[in-house]
Amino acid sequence: MENTQENPTSQNSTPADEAARQAAEAAAQQQDTGAQVEPAQGADDQALAEAQAKIAELQESFLRAKAETENVRRRAQEDVARAHKFAIESFAEHLLPVVDSLEAAIAHSSDDVQKVREGVELTLRQLSGALEKGRVVAINPVGEKFDPHRHQAISMVPADQEPNTVVAVLQKGFVIADRVLRPALVTVAAPK
Repeated sequence: MENTQENPTSQNSTPADEAARQAAEAAAQQQDTGAQVEPAQGADDQALAEAQAKIAELQESFLRAKAETENVRRRAQEDVARAHKFAIESFAEHLLPVVDSLEAAIAHSSDDVQKVREGVELTLRQLSGALEKGRVVAINPVGEKFDPHRHQAISMVPADQEPNTVVAVLQKGFVIADRVLRPALVTVAAPK
């Protein structure tokens, strides 16, 4: 006996049955393909959502850093403005006792020249102390070599010293923190 297997759908099948069978196979195949695409698309959607969340986090961090930088810049500008405005404050505090002494001298009526001189000398010492506290130091270059950055020569005089040496100081010079505030007016030894 011959064992032949025939497709059960091929027996007694009409063209409508064949079309229905093919449509069912296509739907099944599409469903299988769709099932395979959905997980891949779901993974892509999840990766996209993670990337968007990371972008939002980075944007927020950027905006916070930008705002902090702006605050630091603004505070620095305010500090610089305050430093310029009140830079002389400590120096002025050192000068206030000198002002007090001068006012007391004016208020005091004395005909004793010696007492007036002593008061003026005391006030001068106070003023010198206040200048030193403010890092303002007098230049006394007698005997030093002439330095055009620190001294201003008024004249050259014949002297027994080496040429271009400061012989006398006509007006004191001052430096503030190693920067010349006012050069000393000097006379310099002339070449022989």
